[in-house]
Order: sequence, then C-alpha cells, then structure tokens
Amino acid sequence: MDLNGKIALVTGGAHGIGLATVNQLLKNGIKGVSICDIAADLGEQAVESINKEYGKGRAIFIKTDVTKQSDLEEAFKKTKQHFGGIDIVVNNAGIIKDSQWELMININVNGVVRGTELAVKYMDKNKGGHGGAVVNLASVAGLGLKSASPAYDGSKYFVVGYTRSMGSPPLDQSHGVRFLCMCPGLTDTPIADGVIEHYEIHHVSRNLILDKFAMQQPDNVAQGIIHMLKEGATASVWVSDRSRPVYEVQLPDVVKN
Repeated sequence: MDLNGKIALVTGGAHGIGLATVNQLLKNGIKGVSICDIAADLGEQAVESINKEYGKGRAIFIKTDVTKQSDLEEAFKKTKQHFGGIDIVVNNAGIIKDSQWELMININVNGVVRGTELAVKYMDKNKGGHGGAVVNLASVAGLGLKSASPAYDGSKYFVVGYTRSMGSPPLDQSHGVRFLCMCPGLTDTPIADGVIEHYEIHHVSRNLILDKFAMQQPDNVAQGIIHMLKEGATASVWVSDRSRPVYEVQLPDVVKN
C-alpha cells in the first residue's frame, strides 16, 4: 500500500502505541487521521501537537468509547465527512484488568469486531469504497506467551484468530480490504504496567519481568505497523518485540492428527 494521501482512523489513538502510530502514519505521507479515544484531554492535546507539527487540519479528535456501537459509528461517519473517506483503520484500543474482565473483553474483543466490521462497510469496493487495510492490535500473549491474566491472553488469542479468519477463504475478499494483525511484546504503555502488576500478584518481581521481556518503546511497534501496511499480505500476523524489527510469524492452518 502506498500511504501517500490516505486517510486513517486509529482507536486508542491519544497515547501509547496508538499515538505513535498516528505520528508514523503522518511521517509516511497520509493526508489525515482521526484520533479516536475515550480520553478527551489527551486526545485534544495530541491533535493540537500534531497539527502544529504537520499542518492545520491533518488530525481531528473524536471522543470514542469502543464498547459503544453508536460511538464507533459516529467516529467513522465524522471521519468520512471531514476527510472524504477512510483507507486505514487501526483497532488499537485495549486494556488489561482481570478484576473487570467483562469490560476488558468488551474493549479488547468486541471493540475490534465493531471497528473491523465498520471498516469493511466504509471501505468495501463493492459499495463505493476504495478498499484499504485494517490493523488489529493483539499481543505476543495471543501467540502463547502468558501475561498472568488469562482473560487478557484469551482476548488476544481471539484477535489473532479473528484477523486471520477475516482475510481468509471461504470469506469473500472482493471488498478489497486487507486484514493485518500486530502482536507487540512488552511495550512502554499503561498495558505494560498492568501486565507487570498481574505478575506481581503472583509473586514475580517487576525487575525479573523487565529483565526477561526487555521493554520496548511504542514507536518500534508503530514503525512495524507502517511496514505491515506497505508490505503485509491479508491475514498475516506480525510481531514487534524487544525493540527489534517487525517480523511475520507463520501459524498452522490445520492441526495434524
């Protein structure tokens, strides 16, 4: 995908991996981006900073709770109205909180499905769209590495499987939308703090976790997302971990007897 002139919508875009992705998209030539987040103060600050750096009107903020279908529908509608279309959707919003596992599933799972379904609706070549790409944020916890939060791990397994299924037969792919899955390792975001807290509950020290998993910065993940958008095949799954370059992982299609 050539990113020049494209329009993006990023959930959880006001901070962390989401904001880093917004900046990388703009650096790589997109025309405009909607930052969709429940954190209004951070979102407004992000838009002010981005428009100052990249030019007035390049980013807009839309307060969005991904657990609410109406909020996401409004975010997509406003993005199209403001920029004229949508080419890239990054479903990044997520939390880790075992004590609120129903909310976590609603954000990490339902939010991704809602965002993906709306992306297809707006980008479908058969319905007036131009095709495009959806990036769903999972985690290395969705590939087998345990986070000490079973519900979180399960939600990320879902994102991996869902993204692969969306981009694979027998589903009709004539809509022209690619589906890509990013699995970050431990990254310097509030989710990383949550992962560490869950390990500490089980008497694993913070220092041991940091030594074992080698915290990376959000920009490493964002750079990986750019590479995926440019080069990744639909239904592909990628890992960004330990500040290394992003790489694609090959998962089996069939479990052998």
